[in-house]
Amino acid sequence: MSEMIRLQPHEVAKFLRAYRFIGGRLRAVKVVHKGARVVAVELHTRVREAITDLGKDPRHVRLRLRLNGVEEFRFQMRPSQPKSKITDARIGYHNGLFYVTLDSIGLEPGETAQVFDFRASEVFAAGRELFWDVVTKGPAESDAPKP
Repeated sequence: MSEMIRLQPHEVAKFLRAYRFIGGRLRAVKVVHKGARVVAVELHTRVREAITDLGKDPRHVRLRLRLNGVEEFRFQMRPSQPKSKITDARIGYHNGLFYVTLDSIGLEPGETAQVFDFRASEVFAAGRELFWDVVTKGPAESDAPKP
């Protein structure tokens, strides 16, 4: 896998324009305990890249987000909620923490999510550092025949 890219707070808006999360899939959630109180959360998603050419459909990519120094998280599944479909995606930076949510938190388009909006979400995590990368298929995986 490639080296993960650290996202800075001022890059959040640009990052969210580069990938279309809505309609994508949450493929996996990984909670990593590195010590007694040291936690990281990885979100493995399948999303579309932004449209760059009007003649082509946007490419689907596997995007991995990793929050280090996680202070709080919630991953809750309800019977009426989609199991893996991403209904909304918000990333915010508040009080020194990156907040990431992948479900609808009931905000109007263009409205900025606050800490209490993220905490009301069914799928959210907050950590001190946010990293990302596009996961590419390895040589053995890409050469394998499709079922």
